[in-house]
Amino acid sequence: MSKRSGSLLVGQSGGPTAVINQSLVGIVEAARGRAEVRRVIGARRGIQGLLEGDLVDLSAEDPAHLERVASTPCAALRSVRKKPSEAECGRALERLAELDVRWFCYIGGNDTSETAHLLAEAADRAGYELGLIHVPKTIDNDLEVTDHCPGYGSAARFVAQAVMGDNLDNRSLGGVKIDVIMGRHAGWLTAASLLAKRFEDDGPHLVYAPEVEVDPDTFERQVVEVYQQYGRCVVAVSEGIRAPAGRTWYESDDVDQHGNMTLSGSGALGDVLAVHVKRALARIGVEKERVRADTFGYLQRAFVGCTSEVDALEAREVGRRAVGYALDGGPDGTVVIERRPGPGYAVDYRLAPLESVAGHTRLLPEAYLLGPGRIDPSFCDWLRPLVGALPDVARLHDLPLGS
Repeated sequence: MSKRSGSLLVGQSGGPTAVINQSLVGIVEAARGRAEVRRVIGARRGIQGLLEGDLVDLSAEDPAHLERVASTPCAALRSVRKKPSEAECGRALERLAELDVRWFCYIGGNDTSETAHLLAEAADRAGYELGLIHVPKTIDNDLEVTDHCPGYGSAARFVAQAVMGDNLDNRSLGGVKIDVIMGRHAGWLTAASLLAKRFEDDGPHLVYAPEVEVDPDTFERQVVEVYQQYGRCVVAVSEGIRAPAGRTWYESDDVDQHGNMTLSGSGALGDVLAVHVKRALARIGVEKERVRADTFGYLQRAFVGCTSEVDALEAREVGRRAVGYALDGGPDGTVVIERRPGPGYAVDYRLAPLESVAGHTRLLPEAYLLGPGRIDPSFCDWLRPLVGALPDVARLHDLPLGS
C-alpha cells in the first residue's frame, strides 16, 4: 500500500476513440475510493494542459453525469499530440510539485507511452516521487505486449459494418469499390474488414495490410482477377500500404511532433488506387465501369452508436486498474490485457514496463498474412469477441418464376 498522499492527475492524448472516456471515468471513480487521493485533477490537452495550467477538478463532477460522459466518444478532456522536450519535462515536474500530484495516469497510445516514459525518467533523475501509469488506448491495436487495446474493438466494429454496407452497395450496382482504412504500420484495423463477409462471393475480396509489400502490377492483376470472377470487386486497403523497398504508396510532407507522417488527411491514396484500377480494367476492354474510393478517415475512430460492449467494459477496467497499480506502490508501467487460453473469452490484467511499449509497434502476426491482398480467415476467430454480434444480412433466394 502507498504511504503517501496527494493529488492524482489524469490526461488524454493522441487520437480519440469511442471508449477513451470509459477509461477516464474508471480512473476518477477508482481514485475517489482511495483515502490517499485528496483530489483528482484533469489536464485538458494532456501534457500541454499541464504545462499551461489548463486544469479542471474532476473530483467535483457528479457521478451520474460522469456515467454519461463515459459512454460519449472522443476525449472529454480534449487531446493533444505533443512530445515534450527535456526542458518541458522539467517544467512539468515543477507544475506537478506545485499541485502536489503524486500519481499521473496518462491515457493514450504508442506516442503517449513514449511521453509517459520520458516524464517517468525525468522524475527519477529529479528524485521526485511520482507514480506514472500509461493507460492504453488506440484504434490501431499496435501496442506491444498486450493482447489488444481499448478502442480497437469499437473501431473494428465500425470498419466491419461500413465494409458490409459497401459490399451490399457494390453487389447491387457492380464495379470496383476501394475503402482506405487507418493503419500506418499495422493492419489490425484493415483486417477487421473481413468480418463483413457473410457469403462466399462477399467483399472485401482483397485486403491489403501494410505488413505485406505489394507492387502496382500485382495490385492491378489481383483486382482484375476478382472482377472477372464476380463481375465486381471490393478492396480494403490500409493507408500505410507499402510498395517494394518499404515506401508507402502515398506520402505527404505533413509530420507531427513524434515524426508520424499524415496519411489520412485526404483522399489522395484512394485517388491513386482508383487510377490504377481504371487502367487495369481498360486493358481488358472495360472502359466505363464504376470505380470509387472512400477514405474512412476520422469516421472510424469514434463513430457514435457503434461501440463494442466488451470494448467499453475493458476500457473502464484498465482505468480502474491503473489507479490501483499507481497507488499500491508498484513500479511505473502500462496496463496490459491478457487473454486467457481455452474456450470462451476472458481476460486478465497486469502491469508491464513502460519501455516494453514506448517506441515499439506491434504488427499483425505472420500467421495471418497470406501474401498481398490476403488475410487468413482465422483472424476473424480472434477478433469476434472484441467486436460483438454484427447486424444480420440476407439475400433473396432468387426462386424461378412459375408458370
